[in-house]
Amino acid sequence: MHVKTPRYGPASVEGRTRKAEQSEATRTALLRAARKLFMERGYAGVGTEEIVTKAKVTRGALYHHFRDKKDLFRAVHEQLEAEMAEEIGRQLAGGPADDPVELLRTGAGTFLDHCTKPVARIVLVDAPSVLGWDEWRAIDEKYGLGLILAGLQVGMDSGALRKQAVRPLAHLILAALGEAGMLIANADDPKAVRDEVEPALISLVEGLRA
Repeated sequence: MHVKTPRYGPASVEGRTRKAEQSEATRTALLRAARKLFMERGYAGVGTEEIVTKAKVTRGALYHHFRDKKDLFRAVHEQLEAEMAEEIGRQLAGGPADDPVELLRTGAGTFLDHCTKPVARIVLVDAPSVLGWDEWRAIDEKYGLGLILAGLQVGMDSGALRKQAVRPLAHLILAALGEAGMLIANADDPKAVRDEVEPALISLVEGLRA
């Protein structure tokens, strides 16, 4: 039996490409709309109907890309974590390579700055309860732990930091950053609390010097 192999010409390839682009544009619109609404009113204060209306897409489009509102929130949260890690990574790459401790201070300061911004409502206020503590910590580790591990390893290799087990130390620093962030994000005056928290956090970093 002879089976014909389907042939795809330029028109069909172009059609598939256009469809993929439209699908990605729809997903981006949903993420952008949800992100803005979640920052303004929190997860509980936003409904899916409002999200699709703001994104100018259909309800079916929402459920094509995401299982439910929680799944959409998870995607927004991960997007923000990735952006924050990318920004801190850029700053570390452009920092003083001869002073690893200063790089760690810079990274910590940038993180604390983010905790005073509207994104903190998603990343630090709603995410632990919406996603659950275990998943929130796992995402935090996914995007933040690698940066801390790298910074510590460079510092120890250069002799600027005391030699010790890197991974458990990185986990402890990540936990300290998370706790500091939650204190700031949940405060009535986030900027004031940020200024109070930073010296204590920096003292931990400074204590790592060899």
